[in-house]
Amino acid sequence: QVQLVESGGGLVQPGGSLRLSCAASGIIFSIYHMGWYRQAPGKQRELVAAITTGGSTNYTDSVKGRFTISRDNAKNTVYLQMNSLKPEDTAVYYCNAPFRILGPFKSWGQGTQVTVSS
Repeated sequence: QVQLVESGGGLVQPGGSLRLSCAASGIIFSIYHMGWYRQAPGKQRELVAAITTGGSTNYTDSVKGRFTISRDNAKNTVYLQMNSLKPEDTAVYYCNAPFRILGPFKSWGQGTQVTVSS
């Protein structure tokens, strides 16, 4: 059974940094493209960063140049380094596999809250 466990969120001032981690189990992690999503209150969940099995990355425009996604297949973990954080980055952040034929895994993790506020 797929299990995704996100961690690393917290309260940070504007301009600050956080590094999120997502540990995956129950899957052959290395064969999946992975991504980080976020969901702000009252908004739909959006994909903000993705990394392919080969390490190619892509970002939504609002985070380009500030966020960096990476993966460690030996640890079954995907990371999101977030710099120059803005209040509009406040959301619950989740990881999943966005490009599966059947869509993301149905078993979403609990997410990790990121709050950017002074």
